[in-house]
Amino acid sequence: MSSAEQQVRTVEVPGAVLAVHRPAGEAPADGREPGLFVHGLGGSAANWTALMDRLSGQVDGEAVDLPGFGHSDPPTDGNLSLSGHVRAVIGYLEASGRGPVHLFGNSLGGAVAVRLAALRPDLVRSLTLVSPALPELPPQRSAWPTGLLALPGLPALLRRLPAGRRDAEAATEDLLRLVYGDPAGLSPAARAEAVAEYRRRLELPHAVPALIGSARGIVSAYTERGDQALWRQAEQVAAPVLLVYGLRDKLVAYRSARRACAAFADARLLVLPESGHVAMMEHPDAVARAVRELIAATAR
Repeated sequence: MSSAEQQVRTVEVPGAVLAVHRPAGEAPADGREPGLFVHGLGGSAANWTALMDRLSGQVDGEAVDLPGFGHSDPPTDGNLSLSGHVRAVIGYLEASGRGPVHLFGNSLGGAVAVRLAALRPDLVRSLTLVSPALPELPPQRSAWPTGLLALPGLPALLRRLPAGRRDAEAATEDLLRLVYGDPAGLSPAARAEAVAEYRRRLELPHAVPALIGSARGIVSAYTERGDQALWRQAEQVAAPVLLVYGLRDKLVAYRSARRACAAFADARLLVLPESGHVAMMEHPDAVARAVRELIAATAR
């Protein structure tokens, strides 16, 4: 299922207008349980199409583009913090009345999902976290360039780069190598779609500021203490949790899995030796099997 086979609508929420994607031709409220999918830093709703397709028999899935990403405009109030993204997703769930949902999050979207589940347990039926961006100190070396996005002055530096340095195909290849365990396994069609999306984003004046602002937001969230600390909030999550980690992940180290399993009250773990940071894109069949088991256990 490509992004072209998605139907998209916009929903106004506090501080933002979100683009919400669902598979074309699927009717909502048809007896399946509702699900909501939240992408990671620099991603979009399209990151979830493969997994949504495989779960379509059990889950009435929708995926959101966070403010400033995908087809969503930047937030009207400029709030790109982690809590700003959480507020937008809560706003959508309240506006749509679809909760409680099976909530899915990857990377930044995983941190959004954890905070949301801790603050609003009434909106969450289960939680599936793929390489969630929970505080990890020290971060693995291959994740440092992402953290550098939060440095002051970076937007001006990126604007000064010569056009050749921002060639869409080369930049997309760099990105695929960063997030996939084995980017060579990508089909030519999927690679072409990724390049086209990168080119589209380059034309948007808000794309780089949204990326940098959200990177700063997640770095800031890593330093929060007390009740706002992400690991403290993970301990407050009552919903059953599926944790998915790839052993080839260059952004979130597998060593985080042990702490995550201990933090969540009801956690199960799926480890994929060949996966990178986006297991739901790279190995959607394996992730879908584990999600179906989670949903069945939740129903019991």
